[in-house]
Amino acid sequence: MTRSAGCRTVELMAEAPFPVLVMYPSTAPERPEPFGPYTAEVALDGPVEPGAHPLVVVSHGTGGSHLLYRTLAAHLARAGFVVALPEHPLNNRNDNELGGTSAILANRPRHVRQVVDWASGAFDIGPVAVVGHSLGGCTGLALAGGTPTAFPHETPDRQPHPVDVTPDERVRALVLLAPATAWFQRAGSLAAVDVPVLMLTAEHDEHTPPWHAEIVTTGVADVEHRVVPGAGHYSFLAPFPERMANPAFPPSQDPPGFDRQAFHEELNAEVLAFLGKVL
Repeated sequence: MTRSAGCRTVELMAEAPFPVLVMYPSTAPERPEPFGPYTAEVALDGPVEPGAHPLVVVSHGTGGSHLLYRTLAAHLARAGFVVALPEHPLNNRNDNELGGTSAILANRPRHVRQVVDWASGAFDIGPVAVVGHSLGGCTGLALAGGTPTAFPHETPDRQPHPVDVTPDERVRALVLLAPATAWFQRAGSLAAVDVPVLMLTAEHDEHTPPWHAEIVTTGVADVEHRVVPGAGHYSFLAPFPERMANPAFPPSQDPPGFDRQAFHEELNAEVLAFLGKVL
């Protein structure tokens, strides 16, 4: 029987309640289901395929949405992974109260840890990986042992401070998509990160230019890095419905000539191949 992407939504509590979209391997039939302004082909509340499954937690960018990684999540679920997409509380598209503060640097890794704790009780979980886009990349690096330093404009006393993050030894691999890494500029900030990393960056990235990637390649030993030709910072987000794609909404836009739909087929396969190799 063909494996499908089962799907359910749960709510956890941190600084505020936050939803987590969870996709997992199932054998129930898929059908189109609405998720806010988007649609995904999933088996809503379908039974979970028996057995242990690797867990992938996806951390979205600052002020972003967990729903923008739904196509990657469904692809991984059909391949046997449990994939959890949390909406980071107080740092998302609906409520970005803490955006631009040092609080999110500490809070976001805790959210991911909470999701891993929850998933470990709800599923038979194998090894854990974190996929992070933009600020989600910073979140993943911190969970894997990195020590971020907040900038003066992000702290109450206007002084730079190391951010206290407890590493999660359950995290065995990272996938970084156009990661924002400026908080790891201090020497040795990434010295404790010893998990394999797949890093994909965009040729035309207006938000995280090449020096962000250089921080990772010089600070972490095991990094596979590829620059995606023609891509922009938002090209890693799932394609938007045609009604939402317009120049006034930058996340829906790509550099001229870039085919986001085709790239995501490539992205899904590349991430799956990496996770299948290292987990």
